Amino acid sequence: MLILSIDTALDACAAAVLDTGAGGVIARESQAMKRGHAEALMPLIARVMKASGVAFAALDRVAATTGPGSFTGLRVGLSAARGIALAAGKPVVGVTTLTVFAAPIVSESSEHPVIAAIDARHDHVYFQVLGGDGSSLVKPKVAPIAEALDVARFGTPHLVGNAANILAERWPTDASQPFKINQQAAPDIAWVAWLGAAVNPESSPARPYYLRAPDAKPPKSPLTDASQPPAS
Repeated sequence: MLILSIDTALDACAAAVLDTGAGGVIARESQAMKRGHAEALMPLIARVMKASGVAFAALDRVAATTGPGSFTGLRVGLSAARGIALAAGKPVVGVTTLTVFAAPIVSESSEHPVIAAIDARHDHVYFQVLGGDGSSLVKPKVAPIAEALDVARFGTPHLVGNAANILAERWPTDASQPFKINQQAAPDIAWVAWLGAAVNPESSPARPYYLRAPDAKPPKSPLTDASQPPAS
């Protein structure tokens, strides 16, 4: 199976082509960036596809991160993924950013629980807790950092994500300390592809996964703004 994966959810703009038959990624590129994904993504995808030697029509699937993440970044990546999939006549799937952060650790079948965490700002984090075997301990949610630290009850954890250090710095002193801390600005684009190859398109739609209302919102139209006086 040939998978094009795309990630613009956080502080990177990335794409990769995975050939599951060959057992690995055959082309990839990732650029660290906090903004500017819209301008960088399509040229980056073009370079990755050229390096892979794979035509868009030969792809079996397109996968993209769905969030949590940046409102603007998510829409850029998902719009590109849906557009490419539509043009190529291929299915498009979405995988959550938290799942991608946790996947490499869970794949090692660790005995430690895995806490994937993303900075939600305003003293909140998005987080998910998985057992070392991949079992769900806490479903994805957004919560104040103080509340999120209650996950210390699961024992010595492996922290991963762009909020791994945030949790580590405030970890309860009377709890088992983290086994390992993997602070990452963005998930591994290769794992976006591997998860994209594994999920069911019917149950993994390529649409934003916010967990809470986005901070950025489109401006109200004068035609729909309730503050406007009725037309005479």
